[in-house]
Amino acid sequence: MTDFYPSRISATPSIMERKDPGLYGSKDSGPLKHQELDFYEQNGYIFFEKLFSDDEVDVLRKKLDGTMDDHKSVDKPHVVREQGSDEIRSIFDVHKNTEFFQKLSAHEKLVNIAQQLLGSQVYINQSRINFKPGFKGKEFYWHSDFETWHVEDGMPRMRAVSCSIILTDNYEYNGPLMLIPGSQNYYVQCASGTPDSHFEQSLKKQEFGTPDHNSLKWLVGKSNGRIDRATGPAGSVLFFESNIMHGSSGNISPFPRSNVFFVFNSIENKLEQPFSELSPRPEFLANRENVKPIQPQAFDLSKKLVHLS
Repeated sequence: MTDFYPSRISATPSIMERKDPGLYGSKDSGPLKHQELDFYEQNGYIFFEKLFSDDEVDVLRKKLDGTMDDHKSVDKPHVVREQGSDEIRSIFDVHKNTEFFQKLSAHEKLVNIAQQLLGSQVYINQSRINFKPGFKGKEFYWHSDFETWHVEDGMPRMRAVSCSIILTDNYEYNGPLMLIPGSQNYYVQCASGTPDSHFEQSLKKQEFGTPDHNSLKWLVGKSNGRIDRATGPAGSVLFFESNIMHGSSGNISPFPRSNVFFVFNSIENKLEQPFSELSPRPEFLANRENVKPIQPQAFDLSKKLVHLS
């Protein structure tokens, strides 16, 4: 396939303009209003405060705590721990390994929005829970998800969106996600030199496929100095475009920060071979097997899924 977004092919980073639409769907084909879609297209993200009710959040938190307890002693690649400690940093593939999160990934509140943004049916390309415990949660350095998904996983085009469900209140001081608005319109071609099986290290601390300082300064300059933060109460949901530059600082506050992520990819944008000489990353990071369009489901989390494990 033609590589429309080459990266890691030169020792010198560079920036190119996006070649794909920022919004694929029609403004009259889903739950989002014209104003909301305009904001997403311009800024690369959209935030919905309290998309889930307090009762639903209570269930989500219980399932979060249960999932964390169930994985405390699990020694498998999809359970990622912080460098130098046993603290869990991320649990991947939760939509496959846990019935509750499998159901949640098909919730119509989420899927209908993803379908409208991407202009097609969707599937889950990746799912994970990110934990940032108080005092201990480490940073996630600036990066574009698409750059990694393209180079290391073989995602052809910028036609995916991440959905982050806030399970604990996200404050300005407990390491919330930060985004550079408008940066989704530019693709940072990162420096070469990525070793094979890089994911084994990058899930703890990413050092390859990250933007250089000059590129970051340029992107922030294009946004007129704006760096937005996704802060809000538990039950809020953030959708952000696959190529937007984002990251988060460490959490040195007493307040934990935990989010569930579902990456919705267009069914018309399935993964190919990586656009590099690297071997494909494992299935728990980049779903390739039994990919089928999600059928949206309508239910109340607090009533319909309490019994699920």
